[in-house]
Amino acid sequence: MTPPTPPENTSSKTLNLKLEFGGGMELLFSNKRSHRVSIPAHVPAPPPPTASASPATDRPDTPRPSDVNYLIHWMKENILTERVELFMEGDTVRPGILVMINDVDWELEGEGEYVLKDGDEVVFISTLHGG
Repeated sequence: MTPPTPPENTSSKTLNLKLEFGGGMELLFSNKRSHRVSIPAHVPAPPPPTASASPATDRPDTPRPSDVNYLIHWMKENILTERVELFMEGDTVRPGILVMINDVDWELEGEGEYVLKDGDEVVFISTLHGG
């Protein structure tokens, strides 16, 4: 009889993604049009709550799968090389940036709530033009 398999350790799993940039967006990301990245499959747990925080509401029991919202913040912290204000506004991409997930407009995929899968391709294209 074989022993039961231990539960998966979700903290060590990663997602391999392809990120593409166009319309000038590549200038903000080391002047590279394409990046292959590995991000955590689940959003890292927040720091332990402080004494005044309520553990029941401030810290979820289960890890949340990585979504595009997490990816945007991960990109800001890990591969954005300059001018964050040209990439982000508030907690999302700024208006005028078209985001495609596997060749589909992210608005049809749930925007930032889209749960990423291994092998996904996410494209960011600036549609802003001077004039």
